[in-house]
Amino acid sequence: MFKRSWFAVFCVLAVLSVHAKEKKPLSYPSSVPKPTLRGVSYGEHERQVMDVWLADSKKPTPLVFVIHGGGWMGGTKERLKTFVDAAALLDAGISVVAINYRLIPMADGVEPPVKISLYDAARALQFVRTQAEEWNFDKTRVGAAGGSAGACTALWMALHDDLADPASADPVSRESTHFNCLGLMFPQTSLDPAQMKEWIPNSKYGAHAFGRKNVAEFLADQDEILPWIEEYSPYGLLSSDAPPSCLFYKAPPALGEEQKDPTHSANFGVKFQERCRELGVECALVYPGAAPASYATPTDYFIQTL
Repeated sequence: MFKRSWFAVFCVLAVLSVHAKEKKPLSYPSSVPKPTLRGVSYGEHERQVMDVWLADSKKPTPLVFVIHGGGWMGGTKERLKTFVDAAALLDAGISVVAINYRLIPMADGVEPPVKISLYDAARALQFVRTQAEEWNFDKTRVGAAGGSAGACTALWMALHDDLADPASADPVSRESTHFNCLGLMFPQTSLDPAQMKEWIPNSKYGAHAFGRKNVAEFLADQDEILPWIEEYSPYGLLSSDAPPSCLFYKAPPALGEEQKDPTHSANFGVKFQERCRELGVECALVYPGAAPASYATPTDYFIQTL
């Protein structure tokens, strides 16, 4: 249980806010094709659902798995268009899945709070892979899409030890939680507060993921929560067998300088790419003013890569 009562109160208020927002029927914009399957459950909670778009193909298709952003505090799968163009992917013969997951205010004692969101996303991918034959997709060609916290989640899934348990009696648990490539919008590549401050002096992100009130408390408690940081910060999990990635940011980087939008700074991408190069891992970085890139959007990246 969390030591700080403020966090429990905060979570109650946030849960009420989330439920109030989600009482309104949610829909996709008209530019998004109607899902082939809507509201497919991968768990018992009302947030453990996904929508599925199946490409018309006689052969198994690649698949793009989309995780929405919102700081693990809000957001829904209906924000799909922010991250990929589903119509273009379907035209290219690529199927699409967009998921919801439980949010930090719903953690109810789970430590650290972000675990509830990350493990839901991992479970959703495992469930999707069990449907490969029925949905006619190739589970060895699955790309991750998403933005901000959703992109950070995708990085964690790709870089963390695979959660698959081949010996499990549960067929879902036997499936992989890894991706074959990642095309992500403005991901936070680190959840280490000292590292984030070094890269981005006005960084203010991540404390809530570990049940801390603000950056000052996050930094003060860093030693205490170091095992959590090591478990959940993507940068620290990077290894030479990481999948290829392409990271997209909205503004150019300026390492060590305060950022207009520190939560989505391209500084995250620069440092991640540097480490990937050291390890021999493919990582492209796209932002305004960058050298000409092969990919204008994550959708372009998936069509060329998958």
